[in-house]
Amino acid sequence: MLLRDNHTNRFDEVHNHVKDSAEKLGSSGSALFIIHNDKIVTESYFGKQSSVALARDVKADTQFHIASVRKAYIGFAAAYAIYNGYFSIDDPIRRFVKDSSLSAYEGVTIRHLLTHTHGLRIVNGDLISEYKPGESWAYRGPSIELLAAIIRKTTGRSVADIVREQVIEPCGFQSTEWLKMSQPHAKIAETIRDPDNLFWTETDITDGSGMNMYVSAQDLALFGYLHLTEGRWGGKQLIPRDIIQMATSIQTPNPKLPMHKNGFLWFVKEKNYDFSQIGDTVPKGSYQLLGYTNVALLVIPEENLVAVRMFNRYGSPEGYDYLNDIRSFGDTVYKCSIKTNTIQ
Repeated sequence: MLLRDNHTNRFDEVHNHVKDSAEKLGSSGSALFIIHNDKIVTESYFGKQSSVALARDVKADTQFHIASVRKAYIGFAAAYAIYNGYFSIDDPIRRFVKDSSLSAYEGVTIRHLLTHTHGLRIVNGDLISEYKPGESWAYRGPSIELLAAIIRKTTGRSVADIVREQVIEPCGFQSTEWLKMSQPHAKIAETIRDPDNLFWTETDITDGSGMNMYVSAQDLALFGYLHLTEGRWGGKQLIPRDIIQMATSIQTPNPKLPMHKNGFLWFVKEKNYDFSQIGDTVPKGSYQLLGYTNVALLVIPEENLVAVRMFNRYGSPEGYDYLNDIRSFGDTVYKCSIKTNTIQ
Protein backbone atom coordinates (compact mmCIF):
# COMPACT_ATOMS: atom_id res chain seq x y z
CA MET A 1 0.00 0.00 0.00
CA LEU A 2 1.30 3.47 -0.91
CA LEU A 3 0.22 5.07 2.37
CA ARG A 4 0.38 3.63 5.86
CA ASP A 5 -2.63 3.51 8.15
CA ASN A 6 -2.86 5.90 11.04
CA HIS A 7 -6.52 5.51 11.96
CA THR A 8 -7.78 8.07 14.44
CA ASN A 9 -11.07 8.95 16.11
CA ARG A 10 -10.54 12.63 15.35
CA PHE A 11 -12.70 12.32 12.24
CA ASP A 12 -15.53 10.53 14.05
CA GLU A 13 -17.82 13.49 13.40
CA VAL A 14 -17.36 12.94 9.66
CA HIS A 15 -18.01 9.23 10.14
CA ASN A 16 -21.29 10.05 11.90
CA HIS A 17 -22.19 12.60 9.21
CA VAL A 18 -21.88 9.97 6.47
CA LYS A 19 -23.91 7.41 8.43
CA ASP A 20 -26.63 10.00 9.04
CA SER A 21 -26.71 11.05 5.38
CA ALA A 22 -26.92 7.40 4.27
CA GLU A 23 -29.96 6.87 6.48
CA LYS A 24 -31.69 10.03 5.25
CA LEU A 25 -30.96 9.21 1.62
CA GLY A 26 -32.21 5.63 1.89
CA SER A 27 -28.87 4.18 0.86
CA SER A 28 -28.32 0.50 1.67
CA GLY A 29 -24.56 0.97 1.89
CA SER A 30 -21.90 3.66 2.10
CA ALA A 31 -18.21 4.24 2.65
CA LEU A 32 -15.83 6.91 3.92
CA PHE A 33 -12.12 7.24 3.18
CA ILE A 34 -9.92 10.11 4.39
CA ILE A 35 -6.23 10.74 3.73
CA HIS A 36 -4.62 13.41 5.92
CA ASN A 37 -0.96 14.41 6.06
CA ASP A 38 -0.05 11.46 3.81
CA LYS A 39 -1.68 8.85 6.04
CA ILE A 40 -4.99 6.98 5.91
CA VAL A 41 -6.78 8.33 8.96
CA THR A 42 -10.31 7.04 8.37
CA GLU A 43 -11.58 4.05 6.41
CA SER A 44 -15.16 3.02 7.12
CA TYR A 45 -17.67 0.78 5.37
CA PHE A 46 -21.35 0.62 6.24
CA GLY A 47 -24.27 -1.59 5.31
CA LYS A 48 -24.90 -3.79 2.29
CA GLN A 49 -24.24 -3.51 -1.45
CA SER A 50 -27.97 -3.76 -2.10
CA SER A 51 -31.24 -3.98 -0.21
CA VAL A 52 -31.96 -7.59 -1.20
CA ALA A 53 -31.74 -10.45 1.28
CA LEU A 54 -28.24 -11.88 1.83
CA ALA A 55 -26.61 -8.96 -0.02
CA ARG A 56 -22.84 -8.66 0.18
CA ASP A 57 -21.46 -6.36 2.89
CA VAL A 58 -19.89 -3.12 1.69
CA LYS A 59 -16.14 -3.78 1.78
CA ALA A 60 -12.88 -2.12 0.78
CA ASP A 61 -13.24 -3.46 -2.77
CA THR A 62 -16.91 -2.47 -3.20
CA GLN A 63 -17.32 -0.31 -6.30
CA PHE A 64 -19.93 2.45 -6.34
CA HIS A 65 -21.47 4.23 -9.32
CA ILE A 66 -19.74 7.62 -9.11
CA ALA A 67 -21.98 9.52 -11.59
CA SER A 68 -20.55 13.01 -12.27
CA VAL A 69 -17.45 12.42 -10.17
CA ARG A 70 -16.21 10.59 -13.27
CA LYS A 71 -15.63 14.06 -14.73
CA ALA A 72 -12.41 14.26 -12.71
CA TYR A 73 -11.08 11.52 -15.02
CA ILE A 74 -12.36 13.28 -18.15
CA GLY A 75 -10.75 16.50 -16.96
CA PHE A 76 -7.49 14.62 -16.43
CA ALA A 77 -7.61 13.21 -19.97
CA ALA A 78 -8.26 16.71 -21.36
CA ALA A 79 -5.32 18.15 -19.40
CA TYR A 80 -3.12 15.31 -20.67
CA ALA A 81 -4.14 16.06 -24.25
CA ILE A 82 -3.48 19.78 -23.90
CA TYR A 83 -0.13 19.23 -22.16
CA ASN A 84 0.97 16.96 -25.01
CA GLY A 85 -0.07 19.43 -27.71
CA TYR A 86 -3.09 17.68 -29.22
CA PHE A 87 -5.18 20.83 -28.84
CA SER A 88 -5.17 24.01 -26.77
CA ILE A 89 -7.62 25.13 -24.15
CA ASP A 90 -8.89 28.07 -26.22
CA ASP A 91 -9.28 26.19 -29.50
CA PRO A 92 -12.77 26.60 -30.98
CA ILE A 93 -14.66 23.33 -30.93
CA ARG A 94 -15.84 23.87 -34.52
CA ARG A 95 -12.33 22.80 -35.49
CA PHE A 96 -13.02 19.28 -34.25
CA VAL A 97 -16.73 18.51 -34.64
CA LYS A 98 -18.47 17.20 -37.75
CA ASP A 99 -21.46 19.51 -37.41
CA SER A 100 -19.29 22.61 -37.67
CA SER A 101 -22.07 24.47 -39.47
CA LEU A 102 -24.30 24.39 -36.40
CA SER A 103 -24.78 27.91 -35.13
CA ALA A 104 -24.89 26.68 -31.53
CA TYR A 105 -21.15 25.99 -31.63
CA GLU A 106 -20.29 29.57 -32.57
CA GLY A 107 -17.73 30.99 -30.14
CA VAL A 108 -17.57 27.83 -27.99
CA THR A 109 -14.05 26.75 -27.02
CA ILE A 110 -12.53 23.82 -25.15
CA ARG A 111 -12.30 26.10 -22.11
CA HIS A 112 -16.05 26.69 -22.19
CA LEU A 113 -16.72 22.94 -22.27
CA LEU A 114 -14.41 22.33 -19.31
CA THR A 115 -15.91 25.08 -17.15
CA HIS A 116 -19.64 24.63 -17.87
CA THR A 117 -19.76 28.05 -19.54
CA HIS A 118 -20.49 26.81 -23.08
CA GLY A 119 -24.22 27.58 -23.17
CA LEU A 120 -25.07 24.43 -25.09
CA ARG A 121 -28.32 22.67 -24.29
CA ILE A 122 -30.47 20.00 -25.91
CA VAL A 123 -34.12 21.03 -26.27
CA ASN A 124 -36.59 18.68 -27.97
CA GLY A 125 -33.69 16.78 -29.49
CA ASP A 126 -32.01 19.88 -30.93
CA LEU A 127 -28.74 21.44 -29.79
CA ILE A 128 -29.21 25.13 -29.01
CA SER A 129 -27.24 27.93 -27.40
CA GLU A 130 -29.00 29.35 -24.34
CA TYR A 131 -26.46 32.11 -23.69
CA LYS A 132 -23.30 33.57 -25.21
CA PRO A 133 -20.29 31.35 -24.33
CA GLY A 134 -18.46 32.54 -21.22
CA GLU A 135 -21.20 34.87 -20.02
CA SER A 136 -23.00 32.46 -17.71
CA TRP A 137 -22.79 29.00 -16.17
CA ALA A 138 -25.06 25.98 -16.48
CA TYR A 139 -24.53 22.32 -15.65
CA ARG A 140 -25.48 20.72 -18.99
CA GLY A 141 -24.65 17.37 -20.56
CA PRO A 142 -23.51 18.14 -24.14
CA SER A 143 -20.08 19.31 -23.04
CA ILE A 144 -19.05 15.87 -21.77
CA GLU A 145 -19.91 14.05 -24.98
CA LEU A 146 -18.10 16.71 -27.00
CA LEU A 147 -14.99 16.59 -24.82
CA ALA A 148 -14.79 12.80 -25.01
CA ALA A 149 -15.19 12.91 -28.80
CA ILE A 150 -12.56 15.64 -29.24
CA ILE A 151 -10.07 13.79 -27.02
CA ARG A 152 -10.54 10.61 -29.06
CA LYS A 153 -10.32 12.40 -32.41
CA THR A 154 -7.14 14.31 -31.56
CA THR A 155 -5.21 11.73 -29.53
CA GLY A 156 -6.45 8.56 -31.19
CA ARG A 157 -7.26 7.19 -27.74
CA SER A 158 -10.36 7.27 -25.58
CA VAL A 159 -10.65 8.88 -22.17
CA ALA A 160 -10.56 5.39 -20.66
CA ASP A 161 -7.41 4.48 -22.63
CA ILE A 162 -5.57 7.58 -21.37
CA VAL A 163 -6.64 7.12 -17.76
CA ARG A 164 -5.71 3.43 -17.79
CA GLU A 165 -2.28 4.07 -19.30
CA GLN A 166 -1.40 7.11 -17.22
CA VAL A 167 -3.08 6.37 -13.88
CA ILE A 168 -4.87 3.05 -13.31
CA GLU A 169 -2.08 0.71 -14.41
CA PRO A 170 0.97 2.58 -13.01
CA CYS A 171 -0.83 3.22 -9.70
CA GLY A 172 -2.05 -0.36 -9.47
CA PHE A 173 -5.72 0.51 -8.97
CA GLN A 174 -7.76 -2.70 -8.78
CA SER A 175 -11.28 -1.35 -8.35
CA THR A 176 -11.65 1.39 -10.97
CA GLU A 177 -13.50 0.63 -14.21
CA TRP A 178 -16.05 1.64 -16.80
CA LEU A 179 -18.49 -1.21 -16.35
CA LYS A 180 -20.59 -2.94 -18.96
CA MET A 181 -23.75 -2.34 -16.99
CA SER A 182 -25.44 -5.41 -18.43
CA GLN A 183 -22.64 -7.48 -16.86
CA PRO A 184 -22.25 -6.46 -13.19
CA HIS A 185 -19.97 -8.50 -10.93
CA ALA A 186 -19.83 -9.26 -7.22
CA LYS A 187 -18.00 -6.08 -6.19
CA ILE A 188 -20.58 -3.74 -7.73
CA ALA A 189 -22.98 -1.96 -5.39
CA GLU A 190 -26.51 -1.88 -6.76
CA THR A 191 -27.64 1.69 -7.32
CA ILE A 192 -30.91 2.34 -5.51
CA ARG A 193 -33.11 4.72 -7.49
CA ASP A 194 -36.68 5.74 -8.17
CA PRO A 195 -37.97 3.63 -11.11
CA ASP A 196 -39.16 6.73 -12.98
CA ASN A 197 -35.92 8.72 -12.62
CA LEU A 198 -35.34 10.31 -16.03
CA PHE A 199 -31.63 10.85 -15.53
CA TRP A 200 -30.66 7.20 -15.07
CA THR A 201 -29.02 5.61 -18.10
CA GLU A 202 -27.33 2.27 -18.67
CA THR A 203 -24.63 1.56 -21.19
CA ASP A 204 -22.06 -1.07 -22.11
CA ILE A 205 -19.77 1.47 -23.80
CA THR A 206 -16.51 1.50 -21.83
CA ASP A 207 -14.54 4.26 -23.56
CA GLY A 208 -14.97 6.73 -20.69
CA SER A 209 -17.69 8.82 -22.33
CA GLY A 210 -20.64 7.23 -20.52
CA MET A 211 -22.07 7.46 -17.03
CA ASN A 212 -21.00 3.95 -16.07
CA MET A 213 -17.87 4.41 -13.99
CA TYR A 214 -17.62 2.32 -10.82
CA VAL A 215 -14.84 2.94 -8.29
CA SER A 216 -14.02 1.87 -4.73
CA ALA A 217 -13.68 4.47 -1.99
CA GLN A 218 -9.97 3.70 -1.68
CA ASP A 219 -9.22 4.04 -5.39
CA LEU A 220 -11.18 7.28 -5.63
CA ALA A 221 -9.36 8.72 -2.62
CA LEU A 222 -6.00 7.72 -4.08
CA PHE A 223 -6.93 9.36 -7.38
CA GLY A 224 -7.63 12.51 -5.36
CA TYR A 225 -4.32 12.04 -3.56
CA LEU A 226 -2.50 11.93 -6.90
CA HIS A 227 -3.95 15.39 -7.54
CA LEU A 228 -3.10 16.61 -4.04
CA THR A 229 0.56 15.65 -4.57
CA GLU A 230 0.50 17.29 -8.02
CA GLY A 231 1.35 14.03 -9.74
CA ARG A 232 3.86 12.50 -7.34
CA TRP A 233 3.39 8.82 -6.59
CA GLY A 234 5.64 6.53 -4.57
CA GLY A 235 8.36 9.18 -4.37
CA LYS A 236 8.43 9.81 -8.13
CA GLN A 237 6.83 12.39 -10.42
CA LEU A 238 4.43 10.01 -12.17
CA ILE A 239 2.30 12.71 -13.83
CA PRO A 240 3.77 16.03 -15.00
CA ARG A 241 2.91 18.68 -12.40
CA ASP A 242 1.55 21.00 -15.09
CA ILE A 243 -1.22 18.52 -15.95
CA ILE A 244 -2.53 18.47 -12.39
CA GLN A 245 -2.15 22.21 -11.84
CA MET A 246 -4.00 22.89 -15.08
CA ALA A 247 -6.88 20.63 -14.09
CA THR A 248 -7.31 21.91 -10.53
CA SER A 249 -6.83 25.67 -10.90
CA ILE A 250 -9.59 28.08 -11.93
CA GLN A 251 -10.00 28.10 -15.72
CA THR A 252 -13.35 29.93 -15.91
CA PRO A 253 -13.07 32.49 -18.77
CA ASN A 254 -14.45 35.45 -16.82
CA PRO A 255 -13.65 34.81 -13.14
CA LYS A 256 -15.15 38.15 -12.10
CA LEU A 257 -18.69 36.98 -12.85
CA PRO A 258 -20.62 35.75 -9.76
CA MET A 259 -20.89 32.08 -10.71
CA HIS A 260 -19.32 28.71 -10.03
CA LYS A 261 -15.60 28.55 -10.75
CA ASN A 262 -14.17 25.46 -12.40
CA GLY A 263 -10.88 23.91 -13.23
CA PHE A 264 -11.09 21.07 -15.73
CA LEU A 265 -14.64 20.15 -14.62
CA TRP A 266 -13.60 20.27 -10.95
CA PHE A 267 -15.44 22.83 -8.81
CA VAL A 268 -12.75 25.09 -7.34
CA LYS A 269 -13.35 27.16 -4.19
CA GLU A 270 -12.87 30.87 -4.76
CA LYS A 271 -15.46 32.44 -2.44
CA ASN A 272 -18.78 31.52 -0.88
CA TYR A 273 -21.95 31.55 -2.96
CA ASP A 274 -25.44 30.38 -1.99
CA PHE A 275 -25.33 27.92 -4.88
CA SER A 276 -21.86 26.51 -4.09
CA GLN A 277 -21.40 22.80 -3.38
CA ILE A 278 -18.25 23.40 -1.30
CA GLY A 279 -18.67 24.29 2.38
CA ASP A 280 -18.40 27.88 3.55
CA THR A 281 -15.47 27.22 5.89
CA VAL A 282 -13.54 25.08 3.41
CA PRO A 283 -10.53 27.20 2.37
CA LYS A 284 -9.95 28.86 -0.98
CA GLY A 285 -8.15 26.65 -3.48
CA SER A 286 -9.93 23.46 -2.39
CA TYR A 287 -11.62 21.49 -5.15
CA GLN A 288 -14.40 18.94 -5.31
CA LEU A 289 -16.73 16.91 -7.48
CA LEU A 290 -20.17 15.70 -6.44
CA GLY A 291 -22.15 13.00 -8.23
CA TYR A 292 -25.88 12.38 -8.52
CA THR A 293 -25.31 9.24 -6.46
CA ASN A 294 -24.28 11.64 -3.64
CA VAL A 295 -20.69 10.42 -3.99
CA ALA A 296 -18.12 13.16 -3.36
CA LEU A 297 -14.38 13.63 -3.79
CA LEU A 298 -13.00 16.61 -1.86
CA VAL A 299 -9.38 17.79 -1.90
CA ILE A 300 -8.20 20.46 0.56
CA PRO A 301 -4.56 21.31 -0.28
CA GLU A 302 -4.25 23.74 2.64
CA GLU A 303 -4.87 20.83 5.02
CA ASN A 304 -3.05 18.17 2.93
CA LEU A 305 -6.30 16.23 2.89
CA VAL A 306 -8.49 14.10 0.62
CA ALA A 307 -11.96 12.98 1.68
CA VAL A 308 -14.26 10.57 -0.17
CA ARG A 309 -17.78 9.56 0.69
CA MET A 310 -19.73 6.91 -1.23
CA PHE A 311 -23.43 6.05 -1.34
CA ASN A 312 -25.48 3.77 -3.58
CA ARG A 313 -28.50 6.07 -3.83
CA TYR A 314 -29.20 7.74 -7.17
CA GLY A 315 -30.83 11.10 -6.53
CA SER A 316 -32.41 11.91 -3.18
CA PRO A 317 -35.81 11.87 -1.48
CA GLU A 318 -38.21 14.71 -2.14
CA GLY A 319 -37.36 17.72 0.02
CA TYR A 320 -33.80 16.55 0.72
CA ASP A 321 -31.39 19.51 0.65
CA TYR A 322 -28.44 17.90 -1.11
CA LEU A 323 -26.48 21.18 -1.33
CA ASN A 324 -26.75 21.73 2.40
CA ASP A 325 -25.71 18.11 2.95
CA ILE A 326 -22.57 18.30 0.80
CA ARG A 327 -21.54 21.69 2.17
CA SER A 328 -21.99 20.36 5.69
CA PHE A 329 -19.85 17.33 4.81
CA GLY A 330 -16.99 19.54 3.63
CA ASP A 331 -17.26 21.87 6.62
CA THR A 332 -17.20 18.89 8.99
CA VAL A 333 -14.14 17.39 7.29
CA TYR A 334 -12.34 20.73 7.50
CA LYS A 335 -13.25 21.28 11.17
CA CYS A 336 -11.91 17.85 12.10
CA SER A 337 -8.71 18.37 10.12
CA ILE A 338 -8.03 21.65 11.91
CA LYS A 339 -8.57 19.98 15.30
CA THR A 340 -6.22 17.19 14.31
CA ASN A 341 -3.45 19.57 13.23
CA THR A 342 -3.89 21.57 16.44
CA ILE A 343 -3.54 18.44 18.58
CA GLN A 344 -0.50 17.25 16.62
